[in-house]
Amino acid sequence: MIGKTVGHYKILEKLGEGGMGVVYKAEDTKLKRTVALKFLPPGLTGDAEAGSRFVREARAAAALSHPNICTIHEIDETDEGRVFISMSYYEGETLKERIERGPLNLEEAVGVAECVARGLAKAHGSGVVHRDIKPANILLTADGEVKILDFGLAKLTGRTGLTKTGMTIGTVAYMSPEQTRGDEITPKTDIWSLGVVLYEMLTGRLPFKGDYDQAVIYSILNERPRSTRDLRSDIPFELDGVVAKAMAKDSSERYERASDLLSDLESIKRRIESGPDKEDPAVVKPIPSIAVLPFVNMSPEPENEYFGDGLAEELINALTQLKGLHVAARTSAFTFRGRETDIREIGRKLDVSTVLEGSVRKAGDRLRITAQLINIADGYHLWSKRYDREMDDIFAIQDEITGAIVEQLRVELIGQEKETIVKRYTEDLEAYELYLKGVYYWNKLTQDGFERSIECYEKAIEKDPHYALAYAALADGHWLSSFWGSLPPHRTYPKAREAAEKAIEMDDTLGQAHASLACVHTFYDWDWESAEREFERAIQLASDSPNTRIYYSLYLNLRRRHDEAIIEARRGRELDPLSGFCNTHFAHRLWQARRLDEAIEEFKKWLLVEPNDWFAHHHLSSLYLEKSMIKEGIEEIDKSVELSGGVPLNVANAAMTHYRFGNREVADRLFADLKQRAGNEYVQPMCFVYIHLARGETDRAFEWLKKAHEERDSFLPWHRVSPMDFMKFPSDPRVDELLDRLGLP
Repeated sequence: MIGKTVGHYKILEKLGEGGMGVVYKAEDTKLKRTVALKFLPPGLTGDAEAGSRFVREARAAAALSHPNICTIHEIDETDEGRVFISMSYYEGETLKERIERGPLNLEEAVGVAECVARGLAKAHGSGVVHRDIKPANILLTADGEVKILDFGLAKLTGRTGLTKTGMTIGTVAYMSPEQTRGDEITPKTDIWSLGVVLYEMLTGRLPFKGDYDQAVIYSILNERPRSTRDLRSDIPFELDGVVAKAMAKDSSERYERASDLLSDLESIKRRIESGPDKEDPAVVKPIPSIAVLPFVNMSPEPENEYFGDGLAEELINALTQLKGLHVAARTSAFTFRGRETDIREIGRKLDVSTVLEGSVRKAGDRLRITAQLINIADGYHLWSKRYDREMDDIFAIQDEITGAIVEQLRVELIGQEKETIVKRYTEDLEAYELYLKGVYYWNKLTQDGFERSIECYEKAIEKDPHYALAYAALADGHWLSSFWGSLPPHRTYPKAREAAEKAIEMDDTLGQAHASLACVHTFYDWDWESAEREFERAIQLASDSPNTRIYYSLYLNLRRRHDEAIIEARRGRELDPLSGFCNTHFAHRLWQARRLDEAIEEFKKWLLVEPNDWFAHHHLSSLYLEKSMIKEGIEEIDKSVELSGGVPLNVANAAMTHYRFGNREVADRLFADLKQRAGNEYVQPMCFVYIHLARGETDRAFEWLKKAHEERDSFLPWHRVSPMDFMKFPSDPRVDELLDRLGLP
């Protein structure tokens, strides 16, 4: 269609495509203006009755003149009889695209909902019901306006609920209870849908979920969603009540009119704008922000580096708890270790206004710690101090440093923060030092690192059996030593569960422990409900934990809730922008959602930052193969094997790739190497599943698939949801029956 002329419209470019048609940017050659043309699917207007009904609906929608409703210029059809609508064209993004970057702030969310309610009030007053209010049908223009798209289109099919084949009119997640039942549609359906949209704007998630349409419908009809305030504490009670009233299952308890909803939203917005803590809008007050760099080890013993790292990490954890202070994540801040980087460059890359750096010299029980807080704008020291103390004073030193930062950055302390900033999980200094060593080894993210960290955590617990934080860290060490390491799941996950539950028993507020337990439920138990409950609790307790966000996105990916998975992964990357873990997993979530080109671009962008990230090369290879870019795919997987040091799943992928697309001699060599290693160390059964599939040995592959199920291979669930057809079994009821036991869609 690009470049063609339809009537007096010249097609310029494709803007998007959905269930209700394809949209193009076009030039109106008569009036010399840019418009948007929506071509409707032939099935919607394929008979005379449907065609006339569509024209009636479109005329009614075209008669709606309102600042928050997209203007319809005309309805016409091509020479082939395909109907299209000419609408105003606006620069901007859909609300769906905006929400994917994370929840909106209160004023922004209420402001968008106000505009939509105004447009709906106008439409309902004219006898027009939209029937498909959702973020994809709400446009945020570059000029700051809000426009409702696609008025009247949902009704042109003449159906209000479900078709005989189970397809839905509108998008299921935003449908009202009466709409799912096929009852008569009234303006209250639009009010319900706007309530769902407002919930999603505020929380970044949908109130009603399910693995397939009927499951979502069941949730809409029978389940009560979590309160918005359970998910976000800064939401006013009044606003939470508005959302609940808009989504009342009984339509008689819902807002009677959109204008009533609008009135409440306007009142809440005035309260937000004129609240007691509201600053003068003419004065932009920047949010205090800080990056804590690893403290340089000045000790004679190089192995004492763990102490400087641990001190920095403890300070990061403490500062993260403060309201109104943005703290750069550990991984991003620690990327500058040992580099001669200008302080202003660090500030720019981490998006912070101040940096805390220092050094530590440890000799026996004697400490010399220096710390300085530097202003990025001019490079001047805001505060600095040297501490010559005994090891016994380490907690007091941490308190003093954080207190100085609070004072210098004018961060307001509230509630329990006034009593203590650095939370102490143990008073035993030897246990504390062992914990710091464990964290240091864990962050190497190697099998040897995991094993040494576990050893340190266990010794810390021996010193202090009530050390909840050490138990939580121990849980992480155990399950990850199986997930990416070389230990069998039956040996590690039960220990991880025991440690996580012990930590929670001692301190239920440890988000890290809930996240670890959620990972056990996800990758070992395949208990999806328990996993989600623990993930939600973990995020509630530690919303700024990038790792928890990424782990949750993995869970959501397995549940095929791809939009939510992308939101969580994007949030993880925002929290830790220089983390390879967060960047590559965000790109992976795009790939799993079939957004291949976007995923490729994200992987390539990250590889410009860190060209030796084997994980990025590994997945980029699969993306290239999916797009039939065979040469590039083989080059990437070979590079990944070279860089990874022989991670079994990576070697298996390389063997599979060469069997299917490359050099069989190379594949045989990789396969033989993996079989030899399996005699001496644990190799995930899924590695051999993929290799035997690539060799065309389906029965052998199935035997390994059964073994993967018996051993609770962490990677087995991905076989059901993987988008790569060349990695899957041909149609086989044995495979379907086995994978059905996972409880995945």
